[in-house]
Amino acid sequence: MTTPQTLPPAKLTRIDGSPVRALVVDDEVSLGDLLQMALRYEGWDVRTATGGQQALSIARQFKPDVVVLDVMMPDLDGLEVLHRMRADGLDIPVLFLTAKDSVDDRIAGLTAGGDDYVTKPFSLEEVVARLRGLIRRSSRIVSDAIDPELRVGDLLLNEESYEVSRAGVPIELTATEFELLRYLMRNPRRVLSKSQILDRVWSYDFGGRSSIVEIYISYLRKKIDADAAPMIHTVRGVGYLIKPAS
Repeated sequence: MTTPQTLPPAKLTRIDGSPVRALVVDDEVSLGDLLQMALRYEGWDVRTATGGQQALSIARQFKPDVVVLDVMMPDLDGLEVLHRMRADGLDIPVLFLTAKDSVDDRIAGLTAGGDDYVTKPFSLEEVVARLRGLIRRSSRIVSDAIDPELRVGDLLLNEESYEVSRAGVPIELTATEFELLRYLMRNPRRVLSKSQILDRVWSYDFGGRSSIVEIYISYLRKKIDADAAPMIHTVRGVGYLIKPAS
């Protein structure tokens, strides 16, 4: 029997065929390097900055398509950087990245013109998923996906629109839930271990805790298998798989 292969996500490019340009701004050099590595794996052209003034200088020359912007920085904070970018005419998607997680901080970032907000710690997969979701709506970005839809039984996942439905009924998922479901659906009827799922879906600061997989599998089951025959199954002592409902 042939082992199913994990398919790469649909590649996003600019309309002229050149790579998507991303600017990552964070005063934690190691974190910026991790994000740069993850986005370069997507085939994007990535620049990094460790401060607000440096970010503005790079943005004016580089003209990024999307920005990952830390809120707390030693010179200019992320809100001021965003304000100046907008003043420069850079009307591009911005994902705020910060250790703060209060409602007031989220509101402040989004009110300032940010498009999304992720708090530390986070998974690299979640950040990439959110960035893809932001820039796919840009008129400057196209995808080379032949068929962006994944199907398992009556479950449908669209990798471009980030929409999920079962038997035609829409299902709302968080970015992490979406990535977990996408990984399962790219490998139908294949048992995936907790360690495989951790490596694929969680890449940052979860310390390899397998309990996070169990938690998110339970979240998916409540949404995917609610009031319907189950599709997500546990193979005790091995892992999880998804298959059409019997």
